[in-house]
Amino acid sequence: MHDELLDVVNEKGEIIRTVSRSEVHGNPSLIHRVVHVLVFNSDGKLLLQKRSLNKDVAAGKWDTSVGGHVNAGESLHDAVLRETEEELGIPACTPHFLYSYTHSNPFETELVYTYSCVYDEKIKFQSEEIDEVRPWSMEEINTNIGSGILSDNFEHEIKMYLEFKL
Repeated sequence: MHDELLDVVNEKGEIIRTVSRSEVHGNPSLIHRVVHVLVFNSDGKLLLQKRSLNKDVAAGKWDTSVGGHVNAGESLHDAVLRETEEELGIPACTPHFLYSYTHSNPFETELVYTYSCVYDEKIKFQSEEIDEVRPWSMEEINTNIGSGILSDNFEHEIKMYLEFKL
């Protein structure tokens, strides 16, 4: 697999330079852009994905519906559409921008742009990267926060989402 090229950005999302993914992962001083899509069904349940055990971040943990890097030179909108189709096989989902925030851990620092959409059709997820997908109620999500089965990234994401909804 080739090493993706990602734009390193400042806190405002302005591009500073372009480096390989391997340079960004493992160096939390380099901020890179990612998109998240919260995919809800019409019953208000949030689709979560269980990350494959072979992932280098949050392996085996339940995570945001869709999450992926913004490739070097790619627009946020194009990244949302690409990642939504790649990960969940959703060909068309009208993304609505919600908010952005910075998520940092000892491994990386991401400038996250979060979108949402509603989708009720069958999901054909990317089996190389995802072990399972299923809708979760907000009650079920709240019950599992801090239990260790959700990724730290998703726990940050849902906190941001709930604050945004207030």
